[in-house]
Amino acid sequence: MNAPFDAEARAAPPVSWTEANQRYLAAEFARLKAQLSGGDAQAANESVREALAALPEPAAIDQLTETFGLSAFERDLLLLCAGVEMDAGLAACCAAPAGMPGRPYATFGLALATLAEPHWSAVTPVRPLRLWRLLEVKDDQALATSRLYIDERVLHYLAGVSYLDTRLRPLLRAHALPAAMAESHVRVVEAAAQALEERGDGMPVLQLLGDDGAGQRDVACAISRRLGLQLHLLRAADIPTGLHELDALAVLWHREAALLGSALLIECEDGTSSAARLAQRPGGLIFIGAREPVRVDRSALHFVVNKPGAADQRRLWAQALGVEAARLNGALDGVATQFRLSAETIVRTGEALRPALAASQTPDAVLWQACRASLGSGLDDLAQRVEPAARWDDLVLPEPQKSTLRQITAQVRHRFEVYDGWGFAGKGARGLGISALFVGESGTGKTMAAEVLANELHLDLYRIDLASAVSKYIGETEKNLRRVFDAAEDSGAILLFDEADALFGKRSEVKDSHDRYANIEVSYLLQRMEAYRGLAILTTNLRNALDTAFLRRLRFVVQFPFPDAQQREQIWRGIFPAATPLNGIDHAKLARLNVAGGSIRNIALNAAFLAAEGGSPVAMPHLLQAARSEAARRERPPSEAETRGWV
Repeated sequence: MNAPFDAEARAAPPVSWTEANQRYLAAEFARLKAQLSGGDAQAANESVREALAALPEPAAIDQLTETFGLSAFERDLLLLCAGVEMDAGLAACCAAPAGMPGRPYATFGLALATLAEPHWSAVTPVRPLRLWRLLEVKDDQALATSRLYIDERVLHYLAGVSYLDTRLRPLLRAHALPAAMAESHVRVVEAAAQALEERGDGMPVLQLLGDDGAGQRDVACAISRRLGLQLHLLRAADIPTGLHELDALAVLWHREAALLGSALLIECEDGTSSAARLAQRPGGLIFIGAREPVRVDRSALHFVVNKPGAADQRRLWAQALGVEAARLNGALDGVATQFRLSAETIVRTGEALRPALAASQTPDAVLWQACRASLGSGLDDLAQRVEPAARWDDLVLPEPQKSTLRQITAQVRHRFEVYDGWGFAGKGARGLGISALFVGESGTGKTMAAEVLANELHLDLYRIDLASAVSKYIGETEKNLRRVFDAAEDSGAILLFDEADALFGKRSEVKDSHDRYANIEVSYLLQRMEAYRGLAILTTNLRNALDTAFLRRLRFVVQFPFPDAQQREQIWRGIFPAATPLNGIDHAKLARLNVAGGSIRNIALNAAFLAAEGGSPVAMPHLLQAARSEAARRERPPSEAETRGWV
């Protein structure tokens, strides 16, 4: 009566695929030994059938056979080479015919003589065994007597151990499925998956184009997972340029794509020719991530993956910050509008910031500074960073000009609400950038006003010297300006173009090719100004020299007048720091000197050095000497009326 219970107790535990695969491999080796040594072939074949029946999934050798299209003879030849490495009995069978001492090895002649359904083409370079480097032919002997060795990566795969080929590890890195994705990127994944499903003419190259490299990785990974594949990344710069090395890399990768079930994303930076050469090799799913399309011989599908828009970024921030997002008092709108961050950066920064936000009394400021720090700036090699020191109180301007500057700050702050919340962005992308022209003589406060805006908005300020950006070589100016705008886009830095009339002068009548290309430079800059998401400020001394078409595309024009006596006195009163020792300074008399604010600062600074050298406070004699030095530099000596009564 206990028999059923005893039968269940004696039942063997379920066998894992790895163990069943190894038993099946051992049975196949026994079958080959029977063929080579004249053993009991019927018993060996029965053992193979029993081992095959115990497999929960196809054995590694059968998966490989189907994947690479091996014939029965090629399959047995591969097993023979594997058995020499893994089965001592099979190795002994191979050692005897060789007639030589030392390590046993299989030969093609032995296989032709003993294995079923032999064919000479099995070891030709165009058949799978050598095409995919499953086997290697050693020595320079006749092909029939040369040593045949199984590739180590393939040997471990047959044993049930799968890993990325060690020859590819220095070049490739796996990419995990992202924790969060922008909605716009999810739509790209859906569209690409549908396009792949509808294609019936083989696997195309998927080109992911745009400025979001991290987003391209996430999109490629999500598409790969839809297809049951693991994504690996390869930098285009790491692809070898030599044809032999490139062919070797292509073979190894396509073999790994089949063995591991992987897809490849080639990340392009500047050069794209190497990526094209690798991508045009048939086999496997290949993505190309680049800003611009890459020309490849294989059919290709193109999808745009740019950094998430403001609405997407706001949602990602709220998700990454969790409960701390509620304490930010609307700061997420400003962060989402001002900075262009990838979903990967937002998730990483948000998770790391949670403790700091919870402990801070000003979480919005903490978040803002973290965004600036996470971006760094790619502009440092292209432009001069200006550390903004000026505040509103330092700026001496008529009230209408100050009012215009405050309008600029308000528009930068409320872009998300107006563009996205109120729908203006949906009316078209043109004209959504904020650009301003500051017009005035040197020293009237144009750069100081830019510093005030940068301080008020907590943004980086970069000065671009247009004289160095403009090149005499055709096309170089656009390239220089493109690098500046592309580097500034993510951080939303304030761009200050000094001496704008160097490039934005009136477009000339086309008389030769140089005139035509000069006009193209202006047109390109107008286009980038309109598309730039940050604030761009241009300064000029000569408003009349500017192209009227350019003026129409500027949102703000601020005239910086030469200061009158009252304004000059106000500048003098605020020019000295509180710690500067002063003695008998008459600001009203100083204001008679007809100079702009920049010159006033130079005079005050030089007078301070004169006083320090003499060991006394700054006094009117020091200022008179400094004023005369400044006038000599400008080749305009001060009049007697301007300096009467200073000393």
